[in-house]
Amino acid sequence: MALSSTIYKFTITLSDLNRDYYQALNLTVALHPSENTQRMMARVLAYCLHADEHLQFTKGLSTPEEPDIWCKTLDGQTLSWIEIGEPAADKLKKASRVAKEVWVYTFNSKSAVWWQQEQAKISPLAVYVRQFNWPEIETLSAMLERKMEMSVTVSGDAAFVACDKGECEVHWQVLQD
Repeated sequence: MALSSTIYKFTITLSDLNRDYYQALNLTVALHPSENTQRMMARVLAYCLHADEHLQFTKGLSTPEEPDIWCKTLDGQTLSWIEIGEPAADKLKKASRVAKEVWVYTFNSKSAVWWQQEQAKISPLAVYVRQFNWPEIETLSAMLERKMEMSVTVSGDAAFVACDKGECEVHWQVLQD
C-alpha cells in the first residue's frame, strides 16, 4: 500500500518589504512521503518570496517534469518556474525555454557540493539561484505544526518568521543572478 501525503495548513501574514507586497495567505501544503519537513518549509518560504495571486504549488515530487511552484497566466504561459533543492542542469535548461523567470532555492547541507558540480552547466542559463542557510531552515522546520499561523517579514536577503513556537530568521545567499 502506498503512503499518502501529510497535509499542513498555513495562515501567513506576509510583509515583503523588498516588493512592497503585503498579503494574508492561506496555504494548504502536502508533504510528499519522500519529502522531509525542511524541504517543505523551504517550499513555503520560496512561495512567500514570490507570492502572487496566480502563484501555485504543483504536484511536486510526484511530477518530475513540473517545478515545485509556478506562476502561470490565465492563458497558460509560465511566468515563473521555481525549483527547490538541487535540480539537474538539463531540467533548468528546459525550464528557461518555457518560463520568463527560472528560480532555484537550494537549502540543505549538500548545496555547496551541488553548486560546485553544476555551476559551469547552469551559469550560461538565465536562472536565478539562491541558497537558504541550512541551520536556519532546520530551525524553521522545528517550529512546524499541522495547522500553523505565522508572520513572515521579508527584507533584504532574509525572512523573519514568527509563530506560536518561536521565531527565527532565514537568510539566503545569491549564487547566480
